[in-house]
Amino acid sequence: MSEEFPIDSTTPSGLDIGQTLWQSCIDQLAQELPEQQFNTWIKPLSAQVLDDVSKVTIYVANRFKLDWVRAQYSGRISALLEKLYGQAIAIELAITPRESQVRSTFIQRTSDVAPIEEAPTTGEERDPGPPKNRLNSMLTFDTLVEGTANRMARAAAMHVATIPGHLYNPLFIYGGVGLGKTHLMHAVGNRLLQDKPSSKVLYIHAEQFVSDVVKAYQRKTFDEFKERYHSLDLLLIDDVQFFANKDRTQEEFFNAFEALLAKKSHIVMTSDTYPKGLADIHERLVSRFDSGLTVAIEPPELEMRVAILINKARAEGTEMPEEVAFFVAKNVRSNVRELEGALRKILAYSRFNQKEISIQLAREALRDLLSIQNRQISVENIQKTVADYYKIKIADMYSKKRPASIARPRQIAMYLAKELTQKSLPEIGELFGGRDHTTVLHAVRKIGGERQQMTELNQQLHVLEQTLKG
Repeated sequence: MSEEFPIDSTTPSGLDIGQTLWQSCIDQLAQELPEQQFNTWIKPLSAQVLDDVSKVTIYVANRFKLDWVRAQYSGRISALLEKLYGQAIAIELAITPRESQVRSTFIQRTSDVAPIEEAPTTGEERDPGPPKNRLNSMLTFDTLVEGTANRMARAAAMHVATIPGHLYNPLFIYGGVGLGKTHLMHAVGNRLLQDKPSSKVLYIHAEQFVSDVVKAYQRKTFDEFKERYHSLDLLLIDDVQFFANKDRTQEEFFNAFEALLAKKSHIVMTSDTYPKGLADIHERLVSRFDSGLTVAIEPPELEMRVAILINKARAEGTEMPEEVAFFVAKNVRSNVRELEGALRKILAYSRFNQKEISIQLAREALRDLLSIQNRQISVENIQKTVADYYKIKIADMYSKKRPASIARPRQIAMYLAKELTQKSLPEIGELFGGRDHTTVLHAVRKIGGERQQMTELNQQLHVLEQTLKG
């Protein structure tokens, strides 16, 4: 067995090991997969682990999803479980039983948000799902740590929750993965229902809206579709960038958008980029997104990261010493999700080794992460390396010149600066000749998207990354 899960006579039960093992696997997949893939296919899964940890049964909502998860993800899940536990573990996929049959033995789902239906299911396969509003009651303004990175977005969200339908309609929140956009949206919904319990509120991921449109066309149930969406008091919709290239969905969302604004209902949206940075979205829809208030959430600063770690450890029933929180916060700087993953690793390491949490224990638990973080990569070094590779002058990185021979390497350098350093978008923009953060965001999105499509670009980026990482 690996060092991750050493077991002796004082080690917790198999169920505890199973819970920690499965959660560790989920945390790793959250870091590996694009957010949309993770939210659609992995987040809704639940698992049951045998006491001797010889087998993990993974429960999936319906037959369609079971076949897809088996084909696309079962191999990676199996490999991760074996790596984390140190020996082979059999995995089996099954349709989720009725909740009453498994209430006492399930490892709970990783989210209160129901799985997204990709195709119609039979009555026997239908998942009972969460409350109709799909809100996670744990995600409130009280449980959100405030800092410079999210202060403006939080203030705007609080205003919407208190006086919906007036200012900041729509509210458009954008930023990278794991920065708290979804938390803010749930907080708005929960606060409104707290103040006005009769309000009709719905939280959905953009992929769910796409699925609902497809079902409405397949079943010819557009009257029900419109009744559901056009009658809301508050619509909270996550990751609207996934409407890209879906013309019919964009048309229906435009209609719902207009209907809700006409009746002074409020709309809150999130995205990975600002409205005008959205690709393959109709211009009239982009203009609607941009007509209210657009606010960004940046990666959390040091003090905010420390507070997040201490609060989340406390929520797990553990007190994390402040010096340990500072140590972790200095080394995990990109987003809240990675902070949570680091915290879970430390808590598991502490439990299985029967040791109190200390800086030394944190160093041991996070040794793989720290070995990566300790390779110092600066924006200046990235600029020099990229300039040398593409045979341009370093001064061109800061200049206003726009020929493709210069603009392209500059965008690549911006992309690598975002990927390989902990600098914020404004900080990167400043280091590239005082450019606006939206320029950096556009470059990051453009190069990141093209990397998936262009083998030659991907190879060039791989060479540059390996050079920079030494």
